[in-house]
Amino acid sequence: MTKNVLFCLLIALTLSACDPAPKKEVAVQDAFIKIEGHNLISPNGEKFFIRGINLGNWLNPEGYMFEFKRTSSARLIDQAFREMVGPDFTNQFWKQFKDNYVTRDDIRYIRKTGMNTIRIPFHYKLFTDEDYMGLSVAQDGFQRIDSLVSWCRESEIYLILDMHDAPGGQTGDNIDDSYGYPWLMTSEESQNQFVAIWRKIAEHYQNEPVVLGYDLLNEPIATYFGDEKDKLNAALEPVYKKAVAAIREVDKNHIVLLGGAQWNSNFRIFTDSKFDDKLMYTCHRYWCDTLQANIQDFVHFRDSVNLPIYMGETGENTDQWIGAWTRLMERNNIGWTYWPYKKMGRPSSMVNIAQPENWNKIVEFTEASRNGFDEIRKARQDQELMKKAMLQLVENCKYSNCKVNESYVKAMGMKP
Repeated sequence: MTKNVLFCLLIALTLSACDPAPKKEVAVQDAFIKIEGHNLISPNGEKFFIRGINLGNWLNPEGYMFEFKRTSSARLIDQAFREMVGPDFTNQFWKQFKDNYVTRDDIRYIRKTGMNTIRIPFHYKLFTDEDYMGLSVAQDGFQRIDSLVSWCRESEIYLILDMHDAPGGQTGDNIDDSYGYPWLMTSEESQNQFVAIWRKIAEHYQNEPVVLGYDLLNEPIATYFGDEKDKLNAALEPVYKKAVAAIREVDKNHIVLLGGAQWNSNFRIFTDSKFDDKLMYTCHRYWCDTLQANIQDFVHFRDSVNLPIYMGETGENTDQWIGAWTRLMERNNIGWTYWPYKKMGRPSSMVNIAQPENWNKIVEFTEASRNGFDEIRKARQDQELMKKAMLQLVENCKYSNCKVNESYVKAMGMKP
């Protein structure tokens, strides 16, 4: 056993919010979170209850977090920036954005609040040579997530890897940066790429106990597809099985998390809920009441399969709602990672990014009609002003320049 692996194992033993584990060397497979009925079990044998946050917008930009409306996904944001300030400046901007949006300081703060888990949404293109966030070859997915893993190890906090945007698109909306249809469910080529990427990720992190598990697909199959929905839903479980089989070829240590169809809410699509011995399920729910009835479908599914379920995304609401919803989840033994950690605009996040001066002009450009080159030229304003605002965003998004929303953090039961 190398010194590095031994160090990881010993760190893993202290990651739970319970008492520190005994200081002893353990086998690699004993250093990982395990499943026992409804519960997750930490390496020291104590129950591990997920309390955490999503690092949304960092490695999968979303329009609303830039205050955009029509320009809603990573591809559309990138296109708008390139039309507005040019491709070279846009490439430079994305590098600085990735360098500064989440850093070691952010992870240290998250852990300081008492949280024990981070979910990191990522785009599949980070592990290909496709154009994405300023790069077209030698994408930096492993570089970025490796840095995050090291920060999480240092801060003793677990990490869930979430493929938010899959080849072909798994959702069919802006959520997956797709072309408006969940082609992953019908395309063998996209499925092969999806499986290959997860296998590559699993091989890379197979002995990393800081990684709690692999969240295979975020919010598959939106609600918009009418008579096609049943056919698409029927394809989801087989797609999951292909990916899990490939992961198990190289990694028998990590938990795999499966989300239901229709925004991670429909678990009736599962016919073989225990096809692997390290499965758990992940649900999402927003903008509902905070009564038992609003979570009972998840509880019923959890009880029927006798496996853990956790709320991978929720939030985007008032402090009062967050407090009541957190209590409801904890009464029902459903762990949580709220969405998102930071954003610009509304205070429904742990920390807020100040809006740069003249950012409204960038918003105006993204909302303008740009269906042809003439319209693009007419919509474009002072490029230097736009560049200055984009660079100011990079500065504002640094943890040291963000504002903590103390009442929101307290509503989650954490310490701001």
